[in-house]
Amino acid sequence: YLLSLLQVKKDQGAPVYVINLLFSDLIQFCGRITYNSQCHDIGYALMEFGLITSVGFMVCISLERYLVIAKPLWYRFRRNIKTYVMVCVVVWTLPLLILISPFMTTDPTAGYIIFKFIFPSLYLLPFPFFIFCLVGTIKALSAALSVPAEEKRRIVAIQVVVLLIYTLLFLPMISYLLSKEFIVILYLLFLVCLFLSPLADTTLYLLSRKSFLDKFLGLLCSCKASDNQEMSSKDTESTTAPHTETV
Repeated sequence: YLLSLLQVKKDQGAPVYVINLLFSDLIQFCGRITYNSQCHDIGYALMEFGLITSVGFMVCISLERYLVIAKPLWYRFRRNIKTYVMVCVVVWTLPLLILISPFMTTDPTAGYIIFKFIFPSLYLLPFPFFIFCLVGTIKALSAALSVPAEEKRRIVAIQVVVLLIYTLLFLPMISYLLSKEFIVILYLLFLVCLFLSPLADTTLYLLSRKSFLDKFLGLLCSCKASDNQEMSSKDTESTTAPHTETV
C-alpha cells in the first residue's frame, strides 16, 4: 500500500488500483506454487482469493476511468487518500467474506451450490458493467473539455484492455466453472486463461504509465507518417514518369 499512497500523493490515482491488481496476481502465483506442493486446499483458496480480488480491482479501474471523463468535477473533489484506502480495504475484504460464506452453513448441499453455481455467477456481474463504462466513456469524450486529448486516448485504451482481458480470459473460465459436464477443451482453456490472466494484467500497468503510452502512440504515428510519405513518393514517381517519356 505504500506504493499506492505515493501514487496518490503524486496525483496519479489510476496506478493505485493497478498496483493492487498486481498484488492480487502475486497472490495467485503463490497459490499455484502452494497448490503444486501438495497443499491443494490452501493453494486453491489463495488462487480463488486472488482471482476474485483481481476482478474487483478491474472494476475499480474501469469505474475510475469512466468518472474521469463522465464526471470530472465530482471525481476531482472526491479523489483523496482516504477514499482510495477505503475502496482498497473493501475490495480486499469482500473476497474473504465470499470465500468463508460456504463454511458458515452446516448443510453440505448448500456449500456445494455456493461453490459450484453462485461463485461462477458472481464473476458474470462485472461484464455488463465493463461494457457500460466503455460505452459511457466514449459517449462522454466530446463533453470532457477539461481532459487533454492524450489523457482521453489513454483512458479509452485502458477501458478497451479491461474489457478484452475479461472477455478473452475470464469468460472462458466462467464457462468451465458453470459447465455441468467435464469437457476437456473447456478444462484446457480454463488452465490457459488461469495462467495468462496475471500476465495480461501487466498491460494495464503499462497503459497507466503516461510515458509508455506516449511512446507507443508516437511510434504508431511515425510508422503511419512514413507509410504515407512512401505512398506519396510512389504516386509522384508514377505521375512524372509519363511526362518524361513524352519529352
